[in-house]
Amino acid sequence: MKKIALVSIAAFSMLLAAPNAGMMGSQAQGAHMKCGGGNMQMKKKMMRRKMNSPFLIKHGLPHLTKNVMRNWDNPAFALTPEQKEKLTALRKETMGSVMKLKPEVAALKKEIVQASTSGTKAAALKEKVTKLASMEAEATMVHLNCIEKTKEILSKDQILFLLANKNKKHGMRKMGHKGMKMKCGGGKCGMGMKQGAAK
Repeated sequence: MKKIALVSIAAFSMLLAAPNAGMMGSQAQGAHMKCGGGNMQMKKKMMRRKMNSPFLIKHGLPHLTKNVMRNWDNPAFALTPEQKEKLTALRKETMGSVMKLKPEVAALKKEIVQASTSGTKAAALKEKVTKLASMEAEATMVHLNCIEKTKEILSKDQILFLLANKNKKHGMRKMGHKGMKMKCGGGKCGMGMKQGAAK
């Protein structure tokens, strides 16, 4: 039902934007591109991030340390001085390991891509691909260990707090993207959101 309602609202919005033309063909494509300009930039940015990621699992695992840092002095999160000390040490250790691997992973990826596009046979690249997978697996294990150790430092309530805040933020961002795709007109994109507002 939600899907049908969203499609109907989107179709109605398009008709309002161009009632005579019906937003057909290239006009519809142009309007979508105009409205989704900020969205397109965000997709490109995310693609670049994924390409530069040193991890084997590119998305799905939480970056708990980022969420912890955002709420470091939040009274509702209520970190104790002892927890802060442990989390600082853990972050330093994790970031040190990941930042050491990141440039090596990026360089090897670039090497494989360049070799492949210049005509090097797949079999000749097998060793490099295996090495890349091993490095990404190492970075992923660092990430998994960080998640595990962070959970050990935090209380159950603090973990629930992080999850609740992450979901709220994610939900708002998602709603913003839907709004951007729904309608263009008067410098606004659907649901009263300004273009590029959902960044």
